[in-house]
Amino acid sequence: MLLPNESALAHSQLVQAMIQKQIHAASHWISFEQYMNLALYAPGLGYYSSGATKLGSAGDFVTAPELSPLFGRTLAHQLKQILPLLAQPNILEFGAGTGKLARDILLELEKFNVLPEKYFILEVSAELRQRQQILIANEIPQLMQKVEWLDQLPEQLTGVVIANEVLDAMPVHIIKWQNSIALERGVSAENNRFFWQDRPIRSPQLNTIAEELIHEINPNNLPDFEYLSEINLAAPGFVCSLAERLREGVILLIDYGFGRSEYYHPQRNQGTFMCHYRHHAHDDPFYLPGLQDITSHVEFSAIAIAAINAGLQLMGYTTQAHFLINCGITTILSQTAAEDTIRYLPQSNQLQKLVSPAEMGELFKVIAFGKNFNEPLIGFRSGDMTRLL
Repeated sequence: MLLPNESALAHSQLVQAMIQKQIHAASHWISFEQYMNLALYAPGLGYYSSGATKLGSAGDFVTAPELSPLFGRTLAHQLKQILPLLAQPNILEFGAGTGKLARDILLELEKFNVLPEKYFILEVSAELRQRQQILIANEIPQLMQKVEWLDQLPEQLTGVVIANEVLDAMPVHIIKWQNSIALERGVSAENNRFFWQDRPIRSPQLNTIAEELIHEINPNNLPDFEYLSEINLAAPGFVCSLAERLREGVILLIDYGFGRSEYYHPQRNQGTFMCHYRHHAHDDPFYLPGLQDITSHVEFSAIAIAAINAGLQLMGYTTQAHFLINCGITTILSQTAAEDTIRYLPQSNQLQKLVSPAEMGELFKVIAFGKNFNEPLIGFRSGDMTRLL
């Protein structure tokens, strides 16, 4: 694994010292949710708040929009169906990465003359916001006036909300079930190092969910049962915030994860959280804090329950492969002549990565919610998986 330079290492040491200070101030223990929040989002220090390159070959991971313009162009075909039916056809994208998804969507919509009134971007990373602004100004200057950056969620929304690989970066609680008793796994520090420590769950909400899940993870009531997994309270809260503000439109969430029964399958007894540093995936969140991404798979059942309880309508849930194929990704590829091998072959390989079960096709899911919008969405014409929520 590529080691950080002196400047990056010094930054990580600052992050480590900051988190240790927080731990000592909190009676020598913080939840993993607090640790993850500090490591990723502490102002000026956290992974998403500092200036380190995160995406692409020089970063730590690659998302679908970074992999291929086919992703954004295909997603635009779903938007092309929705936008003309809205009183205010706006788009709001969360966590827009380098801006490539916004670029590809806007360029494709421009071909059909179905541009939004505004393409809003809400980005917490100053470094990524700057990259987005430079890319859009340089590559689609004719559409720059359509794009507006926001610092916070608007009080009212009308349009389409897009969040691609956003939910997985929201801080999670780690719970350890042992002999049907649930404990919260947290972080302590000693001699300039972090270590795990389990304590009784203090949050009534978290404790209630943990007690409910025991029936999923240990259905046979086995003795001496031990199980480790995550509970994400932030992601359902995020969806509820969107529901409160959405007046008319559709929410599209794209991420890797499972429905509840698969997420908390008895055999998935070590959870799903993962760290990414320079395209190397591992399970040590204490390695170079502030320099690596920390993620967890999404439990889509909790998302759906929260959305429906908040007044949204579930409009579809399927794999990324089915969604992209339903929206015409193969037709978009066919617009490049197969004889033009220099252009066609790379795009064909990119399509395979986006839809192949061995790559992103099945692990990544697309879930849609609507409010005051009842038109069936083309992205969910086949491959319905709502039974698995």
